[in-house]
Amino acid sequence: MDTADNQAAKISADTAASATSGMALALSTSAHAADGPTTDSASHDAPTAGKRGRRMRAETDRKILQACLQIVITQGIGAVSIEEVAKRSGVAKTTIYRRYRNSEDMLAQVQTLEFGRTPELAELSATRPNLQLMLERIVQHFSSQIGIEAVGMVLSTRNRYFSRIVEQAILPERRRFADFLHRGERAGVLRSGLDAAFLFNTIIGSMIASQALPLQSTSMADTQWAKRMADLIWPAIAA
Repeated sequence: MDTADNQAAKISADTAASATSGMALALSTSAHAADGPTTDSASHDAPTAGKRGRRMRAETDRKILQACLQIVITQGIGAVSIEEVAKRSGVAKTTIYRRYRNSEDMLAQVQTLEFGRTPELAELSATRPNLQLMLERIVQHFSSQIGIEAVGMVLSTRNRYFSRIVEQAILPERRRFADFLHRGERAGVLRSGLDAAFLFNTIIGSMIASQALPLQSTSMADTQWAKRMADLIWPAIAA
């Protein structure tokens, strides 16, 4: 499934879900009206429960698909199975079977994972402290969204299952980093003609290698890595 088809399918699914939710709410409202007045508490219970249910379902789906992704990273695509995903995600096999037909279906749905973005850094001026801040935000973003190991894997494969992860989770960070460099060049703070793609790939390589260090999953380790990387890069890019 290509990106356009996947986006279209997602929009269609969202529209159908909204329509179903709206119909259910309308029916519920009509039933209450026929029975007579209700208390404020009762009138809010159904919508609240519906939102909670959708939120729980979305969280379950995310656990399943993230477990699927981690299996691919550590064991390869051939290791993905309903049983292994259930073990990794903590979600019951019966629940997974209700959502996905087989491992192929799960792998296809990995493309639907939604990824958050780092806080807006569009106005961040090109200084040594801000470079460290940007690097720290990037590593924290990758750690929380897909895991550092996944970054290296999805960038090194042409597998169709992971194209959307590159587009949604990785390329936006590379563009933000390139914009940071361009602002510095225009301000005369950074050298002109910097190769943003090369520098970003260097950062990714260092980030992946840092996973072998002790305490790599802590926020302190992220800060220490960002400081070391900024110390290394800044002299090479400063005007």
